Amino acid sequence: MIHFFDKIKQHKSQNLPFVMYSKPSSESVFALLQSNATLCKVEDFTEKGFVFASFDGSQAFLIPQSLSEIIQTTFECKSISSTQQLPVLYEKETQANFENLVQSGIEAIKKGEFKKVVLSREEVIELPNFDFISFFEDLLSLYQSTFVYCFFHPEIGFWMGATPEQLLQVNQHTFETTALAGTQKEAGLDSEIVWQQKEKEEQQYVTDFILKKLKKVATDVVVSQPYSLKAGAIWHIKTDISGKMNSNSSIKDILDLLHPTPAVCGLPKKKAMEFILDKEPYNRTFYSGFLGELNTNFEKKTNGSDLFVNLRCMQIQENQAKLYMGCGITQDSIPEKEWEESVNKSQTMKRGLGNR
Repeated sequence: MIHFFDKIKQHKSQNLPFVMYSKPSSESVFALLQSNATLCKVEDFTEKGFVFASFDGSQAFLIPQSLSEIIQTTFECKSISSTQQLPVLYEKETQANFENLVQSGIEAIKKGEFKKVVLSREEVIELPNFDFISFFEDLLSLYQSTFVYCFFHPEIGFWMGATPEQLLQVNQHTFETTALAGTQKEAGLDSEIVWQQKEKEEQQYVTDFILKKLKKVATDVVVSQPYSLKAGAIWHIKTDISGKMNSNSSIKDILDLLHPTPAVCGLPKKKAMEFILDKEPYNRTFYSGFLGELNTNFEKKTNGSDLFVNLRCMQIQENQAKLYMGCGITQDSIPEKEWEESVNKSQTMKRGLGNR
C-alpha cells in the first residue's frame, strides 16, 4: 500500500485537486483526493465534502465527497530542534504603506463610518526547493491546537495554513462558534497575559455581533466568559458560543449571517467591507474566507460540519509564497503597534519556513 503522503505527492504531480487536513488537538490526518479536475461550486451548502470559500462570500468551491477517494493516517508530532524564523527584513516603504492604511482606518472610525475594521497586507517570500509535505508535517508539530491544512485545485490555487479560529461547527441542530480577537505575542514563561482595553473592546465587538445575528436563527444560546487562547507563539482572547438552530434554519442561513465576522472584516460589516475592498492594495481572495468539512465528519462518521476561518495562511505560486496578515483596527489603535502585530502574525508561517 502506498504511504499516505506519497499518495498525496502522486496526486499533486497529476495536477488533480486534493485537500489534506488535521483538526485541532487531533492525531488524525484526512485527505480527499478528487478523481478529476472539475471545479465544483457550492450551491446551497447541502453538499458533502470539503468547502473552500472566499472572504467576500462571492465564491465557494467544493472537493466533493462523491468524487473523491478519502484516505487517513495517524501523525505523531515530531520534535523540531530548530524553530528558526525567516529574517524580518522590511523596506521602510512597506511599513509606511501599512501604517498609512491603518491611519486611514482610524480616521474613518473617528468620523463615524464604522466602529472597527480589519486591515491586512500580503508579503511575498522566495521558496526555492519547497517541499510542501515536509512543511505540512512541521505545521502539524508546531501548531497542534490549530486547524492545519493543505488545499490544491488547478483552477483555484495552492494554499496552506494553520488557523486558530473556528467559524462554525454543526451537528444535527446544535451548533458551536467562537468569537476570537485581540493579539499578543508570547511573553516569558512566568509572565501573565494582560489584555489592554483596546483588545478587550475589539473582542467584545465580535461577541456582540455574533450574538445579535444568532437571534434570527437560533435559540438556547450559551456564551462562555472570555479566556486567553495560545496558538503557536500568539495569544488571543476567545469566547465560546453554542446553541440550537431553529427548525427552519440551515447552515447557509448561519453562514450568511456570520461570515465575514468582525474578527476578519469589521463592524458594521457592510461599511467595513466596502472600506477594505476600496483601500487594501490587493485582493484577499480566499484569505480570511472559510474552509472545512461540509455535511460530513470523517473522524466521527457523522453528517456534521466543521468550518474554520482561513487565517495564518499562505498561497504558494511556483517558487514563491504569499503570506497574509490582518489586524483589527479601532479608534484606539496605534499604526506602529498594528505593524508590529502584523509582523508577529507573519511568524506563524515563517517559523516553519525557516526550517526549509
